[in-house]
Amino acid sequence: MNNSESDQPPILRWIKTECGRAKYADLSSRSGFTSQARLAWFVVIAALRDWRLPDPDQSSGS
Repeated sequence: MNNSESDQPPILRWIKTECGRAKYADLSSRSGFTSQARLAWFVVIAALRDWRLPDPDQSSGS
């Protein structure tokens, strides 16, 4: 594991698109119950939508 991967939240393993990761960063920076509930809902939906996509953080070589 390289240093840049260890700096990222583990949830980014499930959210694979750039726009999804940007939205996650935006929602996770907000406070309050409503914001946290929206973040949880977003993570569930984004993980389901991105499930079949390749992980952009994984190297393609063996």
